[in-house]
Amino acid sequence: MRAAVLEQPAPIETSPLVLRDVPIPSPLTGEALLKVLACGVCHTDLHIAEGDLPRIKKPVIPGHQIVGEVVKTNDSSLQIGDRVGVAWLGGTDGTCRYCRTERENLCDHPVFTGYGRDGGFAEYVTVDARFTYPMPENLPSETAAPLLCAGAVGYRSLRVADVKPGTRVGLFGYGASAQMVVPVLLHWGCDVFVATREPDHQDLARTQGARWAGPLDEKTPEQLDAAITFAPVGNVVISALQSLSKGGIVAINAVHLDRIPSFDYDTLLWGERQLRSVANLTRKDAAEYLQLVANLSWRPKITPCRLDEINRVLLDIRESRFTLPYVVIP
Repeated sequence: MRAAVLEQPAPIETSPLVLRDVPIPSPLTGEALLKVLACGVCHTDLHIAEGDLPRIKKPVIPGHQIVGEVVKTNDSSLQIGDRVGVAWLGGTDGTCRYCRTERENLCDHPVFTGYGRDGGFAEYVTVDARFTYPMPENLPSETAAPLLCAGAVGYRSLRVADVKPGTRVGLFGYGASAQMVVPVLLHWGCDVFVATREPDHQDLARTQGARWAGPLDEKTPEQLDAAITFAPVGNVVISALQSLSKGGIVAINAVHLDRIPSFDYDTLLWGERQLRSVANLTRKDAAEYLQLVANLSWRPKITPCRLDEINRVLLDIRESRFTLPYVVIP
């Protein structure tokens, strides 16, 4: 099968992902073999390719927003022909204190798809059957792929920020994850404020229903009840705090973040404002979000791409040269 393999992390402009022919993997007990129908491209894939995250598996096939068809299974919960989704959280130990208290996203020994085990930038992939999601029939594979990480982790961010229906919510950065939660916020009757450095992303946010969209260094016209930062840049956290009302929460949706600059406690954090990080997602998050989207009239728009374009696509993501989420069609 064809796969985009990462042997050694390097700057993405050096094309560290190499297209190769590799053997089709065989599923172990409790696993299934999927034919990959679509795989979304995530900023985390860029962090893995460039070495921002420590190496776990060498080499590794990235990609963790997978929609695939079961072609072989060693688990009775799946049948050949089932269409399922696979997300970033690809396994847990099931025994640590976090798993035992419905906090599997904080598991002491997690397995991450496309990082600790091979992922979906390939024609086939093996997966832990327990960490697959039945795909609603009305969600096409290509448009459903970004829902499995960008969307589901974005949905968890809403929970971490304690977003309530009808409140004012700020999104700082407007990549795929932010775009995937706007329909949910509008469904909940929230006022959406978007801060992003790219003028075309500001235009897109307005088109998609944001009440206001402007640059990152500009305060939102109204104080926010909750804010979520999506850009992996510490300065964005300060921007979010500057627009946050007392008692509000800033949820940091980033698996990797550079240094948060020092800031004045009295003006930016005092007043029971909170900073909270978003760590991965649970299976409950993904299942709830997929069902929620399935019941909406909205469907994501995507930019399809080929497996052999993956280095160029990741470079576009690093340089914010994209508008709609990329999805690899193997």
